[in-house]
Amino acid sequence: MSYLPIYSPYGAKFIHFQIIYRYIAPTGHNCHVLKLSYFQITTFSNSHVFKLSRFQIIKLTRLHIDLLTQYAPHFASIIAFDWHKDPYVVLDFSAQNSELESVDLQNSQTFTDYVFGKLQQANASVGVGGYDEHRIIYRRSAHFQQTTEPRCIHLGIDIWAKAGASIYAPLAAKVHSFANNANFGDYGPTIILEHQLGEQTFFSLYGHLSLESLSDLFEGKRIEKGQKIAEIGHFPINGDWPPHLHFQLITDMLGMKGDFPGVCTLRERQNFLQLCPNPNLILQIPKL
Repeated sequence: MSYLPIYSPYGAKFIHFQIIYRYIAPTGHNCHVLKLSYFQITTFSNSHVFKLSRFQIIKLTRLHIDLLTQYAPHFASIIAFDWHKDPYVVLDFSAQNSELESVDLQNSQTFTDYVFGKLQQANASVGVGGYDEHRIIYRRSAHFQQTTEPRCIHLGIDIWAKAGASIYAPLAAKVHSFANNANFGDYGPTIILEHQLGEQTFFSLYGHLSLESLSDLFEGKRIEKGQKIAEIGHFPINGDWPPHLHFQLITDMLGMKGDFPGVCTLRERQNFLQLCPNPNLILQIPKL
């Protein structure tokens, strides 16, 4: 069986990642690397070993997609916005957007002025987009350049809106974990919820929040559908980004807490898209 290769999206300062191979030779001695058998993630506090075959990941994702599609009419909106009536803008942060060449993306205020200037031009209060988008904006931060191949594929959907905008749980959940990922270009304050649909468990991640959003949280805390869980944060607290929510679905947390890759390399693209299905299954935004 072919096992799913996954490569570290982190630098050695934050996480140690080791790929462990199975060695097979006719004599029984360990001589040649033949296939990836499993991978190990070691954080500051714990170590986890997982075995995930490509078939298992695809099958798991298919089950989640089918369930999310079935429950789509019943999800609550994660922000106070009517996607069918209110105006919004689909923002492009790929190389196809030539405007980005003249924007100083490392300057968070300049970047913010660009994003909200686009919204103002369209008479809109919200911008959206980004799932599976090959972005150039991650060049602004060394956080995405710590691997042999830079990370550039966005695994969530971004909702660009003013700092302080409330975020709500789309369905009942419990708090899986939370953390302040405070590196430049990182998530900043982050909450991960654990959901149950039928017999399937999945997770939703909310990044770039206000620091106050982490107050009074504890792992296992029960969250009701439609309950306010957070607010969009401002830079620099939110990871030093223009105010927005990063919303991501995850089928398997791979033992991680308070964090999960939201951007991957081109080589990792298909693997991580299997682990992280399209968040629009819940958001139901017509233009995406």
